[in-house]
Amino acid sequence: MARITLSKNTGFTLIPEGFHVFKVVDVDMSKYDGFGKIEVKLETANGQKHSERFSLLNNKGEVNEGALNAFSYFARTVLNDYKAEDIDPAELIGHFIRAEIKHVVSDRINEKTGKPYVNANLGDKEPALGFDGESDELEEL
Repeated sequence: MARITLSKNTGFTLIPEGFHVFKVVDVDMSKYDGFGKIEVKLETANGQKHSERFSLLNNKGEVNEGALNAFSYFARTVLNDYKAEDIDPAELIGHFIRAEIKHVVSDRINEKTGKPYVNANLGDKEPALGFDGESDELEEL
C-alpha cells in the first residue's frame, strides 16, 4: 500500500499567549469603500497567522474615532514613525511589530463544541526590526 506524506497543516490553533514578533504580510482594503473596514494580516516567524481588523466608520458612515485612534497607533508602531500624519495602509506590508497575545474568552458558545469562543488579542505593541534580528529594510547591494 502506498504511503501518503501528510501536510504540516494541523488545523487552526490560537497563537500562544505571550510576546511575539509579527510581519505584516497583507492589508485587505476590499471593504474600505463604503464601510471603512481594514484587515491587516500578520504572520509569525513560524507561520502562525493573526488578523487585526479596524472599522474606521460607524453604522452612520461617520468616522469611528476609537477605531481610528487604534489604527493610527498600530500603523505608527508598525512603521516606527510616531510623527506620521497619514498613510497608505499598503505601506505597512513587509514591516514588523512585536506585541503581546492575550486570550480573551467570549460569552458566546460554539454550537459544535459546546465551549466558549476564545479570541487572541494584541496588546503592548512596540516596533520590531524583524524576526530574530532580521531587518525589515532591504540591504543595499
